[in-house]
Amino acid sequence: MKSPAKIAVLAAAALAGVGILSGCSSNSGGSGDGQVNLVVAPVLPGATADALTALHDRVKQFEKKYPDIKVKAIEYQWTGTTFAAELAGGTLPDVFNVPFTDSKTLANNGQLADITKYFKQTSTADKWNKNVLDVATGDDGKVYGIPWGPYAMALSYNRDIFTRAGLDPDKPPTTLDEIEQDAKTISQKLPGVAGYMQMTKDNTGGWELATLTQALGGHLEKVGSDGKVTVTADNAKTKQALNWLKALRWNDDAMGSNFLFDWSGINEAFASGKVAMYMSGSDVIGSLMQANGFDQKKYGVTTFPLASNASAGILSGGNVDVVNVKDSPEQIAAAVKWIDFYRTQPTVDKSAAVKNAKTLAKGDQAVNAPTLPVFDKATWQKNQEWIKPYDNIPVENLKPFTDGIFDQKISPEPPSHTQDLYGALDPVVQAVLTDKNADVDSMLKAVDTKIQALVDADGK
Repeated sequence: MKSPAKIAVLAAAALAGVGILSGCSSNSGGSGDGQVNLVVAPVLPGATADALTALHDRVKQFEKKYPDIKVKAIEYQWTGTTFAAELAGGTLPDVFNVPFTDSKTLANNGQLADITKYFKQTSTADKWNKNVLDVATGDDGKVYGIPWGPYAMALSYNRDIFTRAGLDPDKPPTTLDEIEQDAKTISQKLPGVAGYMQMTKDNTGGWELATLTQALGGHLEKVGSDGKVTVTADNAKTKQALNWLKALRWNDDAMGSNFLFDWSGINEAFASGKVAMYMSGSDVIGSLMQANGFDQKKYGVTTFPLASNASAGILSGGNVDVVNVKDSPEQIAAAVKWIDFYRTQPTVDKSAAVKNAKTLAKGDQAVNAPTLPVFDKATWQKNQEWIKPYDNIPVENLKPFTDGIFDQKISPEPPSHTQDLYGALDPVVQAVLTDKNADVDSMLKAVDTKIQALVDADGK
């Protein structure tokens, strides 16, 4: 594993070598000779040298295929707090990505370009999983972006720890009761190991409580027929979820002794063998390998259990590539070609899929990390056959997830003030794990009041 300083040095060198620059929209979009200029932002600041080199290669391939389009790639990270200023100041790239939680709101607010006409011209327009494409579809039925890298929340587990505790790693838990029982067994047989743990801070506590709530059939927010959002954190399913955590913590003593984890912190604890099972995105193995040096042969993942009621669904998230609302029609058409080429085609085009897999394998990155499929099962299976020679995660370790995800109902995140809601729920989760007598009812009512005020201020 490279140190953060080493990664920064390599990234800086790669930036100089492949011409990835800081910048904004190409403004005019053309050079007067029929050429369309695009500024795209496919990587986050601090991307590794391998990732930047691969991006440079893809840009060259794209420009060879579309010689009338000139692409400049930049590093960029979208944040809700800076977006409005960037939009007003004209500093947004032509193509950038936003999270699932914000794409529909931005589309409905008229802050993203309508790409419907050009999206329908792509070869995959009719293949999309409608639940996934919906996050990029406005209330007017038009398409405002192309989703990529979607994940479904899943249960990650350490197969080695399961074996040491006398459990079968090929038969992971399929219900919340089984998670609780396995966690209790692990903690009793392997002192110092938390059988199960969840994230609790920096908005992740609320994120994972939302997952539990929706897996049980509840919702933290509801949208009325008039479009009005009502915050409903104080509901029976959320209380059931918190009671489940309370039992694991106080009755079973199966959650260890550290109850303050963010995303990177719990990944580190899992990779070091201090946590046996935890809830995370289905694609987390990629980060565990890159950032934590985790041995992927020990990794197991399964679908997170859903209740049997019709409302239960697994929370999903991901990214949406969108286009600057100020772009010309020629730029919008070119932008959709870029997004389709860079994001979508590696899923459905064999040569692109193989090249992408080779690049990932060369950089010791996860090749076959399980994600939420954006297309139908047949398309996914074909893609898996193409990349099979380069797989670097044991396929059998992923089967509990890949066999089950197509049967799970997808449930999107709460639609309004999502991160504010998650942040407000962090203290509730922390209280349940640190105070046996925590007053959950009053805390959830306070969350409803606080977030509803924010929603109402938006006029929704």
